[in-house]
Amino acid sequence: MQHTKREQTIALAGVFQAAALVEQIANKGLANSAVIESSLESLFRFDADSVESVFGNLAGVSSGLRVLNEQAGALKNGRNLEVTQYAISMIALEKKLSANPYMLKQVTEGLQEIHKSLEFFSLMHENVFAKISGLYKDTISTLQPKIIVQGERAYLSNDINANKIRALLFAGIRAAVLWRQCGGSRWQILFGRKKYLNECRHLLAEL
Repeated sequence: MQHTKREQTIALAGVFQAAALVEQIANKGLANSAVIESSLESLFRFDADSVESVFGNLAGVSSGLRVLNEQAGALKNGRNLEVTQYAISMIALEKKLSANPYMLKQVTEGLQEIHKSLEFFSLMHENVFAKISGLYKDTISTLQPKIIVQGERAYLSNDINANKIRALLFAGIRAAVLWRQCGGSRWQILFGRKKYLNECRHLLAEL
């Protein structure tokens, strides 16, 4: 099936949205709750009928589109290198995950189990963050190379923040799965930046 650059860009924006949220929590101890929720919801949309619907709609990934637009449009010294590094690391880990059928099964079954708990807890409840974080530690965190999150020690040592960060890394890797399914590759990030930038601007104009 042929996928469009629009679909690839939306999925890649999902990766960058999660990466930016991780960077904000690690360095400031907080991030926009509505954006966090949009990213986490993507983990539980198992049978979405379009790329946009994985994030609810285009607005659900609007923050990521803005981040991707800034990162792709800036000169090297104007980019947030931490955000870019997290995004690239998520894409690399997704490739490792996709090559491990047993772990993929663990992840799928684990997310389905967590999804059942949403009958009793809201998506933004500490218990849900803890469960997603635990699944991440048991599965993706065992793959190499690990994603090393940099930031303020006071924020990183806080258990709630640590759980949010792992949950968002999970969401970013889910978006990376979607991006690869849409035909995305690291070569396109290196050599097709202008195409992503142009598509990003078209999508932002729709919001």
